[in-house]
Amino acid sequence: MTPDTSQERAQRLHDRTLSSPHDRFGERLKTNATAEVLQTRLMQTEVASLNATFEHLTESGALPAAAAALLGARRRYVMGVGKSATYAALLAADLSAALSNVFGVDGRSLTELTVLTDVRATDVLVIFSLRRYRVESVRFGRLFAEAGGTLVVVTDSADAPLASLASCLVIVQTGSASYADSPTSVAAVCHVLSALTAASAKGARRRLTLRDRISATLGLYHAEPSAGTARTTLRKGAPTDEDHSHPAA
Repeated sequence: MTPDTSQERAQRLHDRTLSSPHDRFGERLKTNATAEVLQTRLMQTEVASLNATFEHLTESGALPAAAAALLGARRRYVMGVGKSATYAALLAADLSAALSNVFGVDGRSLTELTVLTDVRATDVLVIFSLRRYRVESVRFGRLFAEAGGTLVVVTDSADAPLASLASCLVIVQTGSASYADSPTSVAAVCHVLSALTAASAKGARRRLTLRDRISATLGLYHAEPSAGTARTTLRKGAPTDEDHSHPAA
């Protein structure tokens, strides 16, 4: 992993003090910056956060460990609250394409109470807990771990509330030039984790093939013409060269 410069460490420490969007807005979005300057700054910080996340995760081995935990589980739960619910939904959607028994704990179709009533040692919970660390996520993760389940925590700091309880700790960098912490590394982690899990999942190819067949039967997706058909098919009523008359020479 590339060592941080003292300036980068100081910037990250300062960034951690900006706990609310209001604090970050005044600090990061300067009123005298043009849209072009701000765009460049945003893009550069997103790339830097993503690179730092990948370097750390490569060194820690957290993602292969998380994938192994998911593969060895009988039931796989995914949970996040607030903005983190979006990340949980993304990961659950990708995992469920290749694995069975993937459940999103959304507080409606599946509640924390229902899950905690029957936690087994073979259950895994992937929980997204990012600053400002929603109380509901912290409470649910703690109770799940205390009940004997395996806890995979995706968070932004080794000092996060659930970090000490995690069987597998996945730390992402969320530094940004925006008032909102960056979602880029979190989304990337969802993508990499689901791919690693699917690559080693027994029956994943068969499950994906079956899903394609059922999707076609249900007509879920818009059918687009093939490239060859699109080139050779004329729009109905469109004139052809033969429709145009030319004066005799």
